Amino acid sequence: MFYKMLVKEMGIIGIDSLGIVVLLATFMGAVMCLQTAHQVSGWYPAYIIGFTVRQTMILEFSPTLIPIILAGKVGSNIASQLGTMRVTEQIDALEIMGVNSSGYLVLPKIIAGLFCIPILVVMSMFLGVASGAGIAFVTKVCSMAEYQEGIQLDFESYSVVYALLKTSVFALIMTSVSAYHGYHTEGGALDVARSSTKAVVYSAVIIMITNLVLTQILL
Repeated sequence: MFYKMLVKEMGIIGIDSLGIVVLLATFMGAVMCLQTAHQVSGWYPAYIIGFTVRQTMILEFSPTLIPIILAGKVGSNIASQLGTMRVTEQIDALEIMGVNSSGYLVLPKIIAGLFCIPILVVMSMFLGVASGAGIAFVTKVCSMAEYQEGIQLDFESYSVVYALLKTSVFALIMTSVSAYHGYHTEGGALDVARSSTKAVVYSAVIIMITNLVLTQILL
């Protein structure tokens, strides 16, 4: 049963979130390229465009903003699902049958988040840098050789490790906070909506505070 629930949650958290991640990463990389080109035009070498897009996507946008956006989509879904099960006494029924309700309902969501969200973040890094290259080629703000030089300039593999460490922590926060608010919902339908809202808000706030702490520690 646990394996089936895990696969189901991986589909909900990972596959169903592909569209929003692709959209955000693609347009953010393109916009970052154009904004950087506008700022550095005539003042700095053109390869700075590729360097800035790479650093922005790997260090901050992908590992931080993608989880925050997913907190609105995935987190609210987790909280509303568990909240509805709580107020309709489905969780109570599971416990009466001797099923560990938190292990059966919550743990697969947390594990699926820890597995899927870093993969989505890595994909967003690639898409952001690639879309930046695409828009640079189309608009001619810099050549592909200059953009590639900027991508390779002073690259440290630790930047990706740092991003994935942050992402894993944020995935744990997002899934656990959302599951907590949904699991402990009391009342009726309106309380489910309140739990869903609180899950998103609390997740975003905790992620931003944790981001500051982790950045200071890891960098």
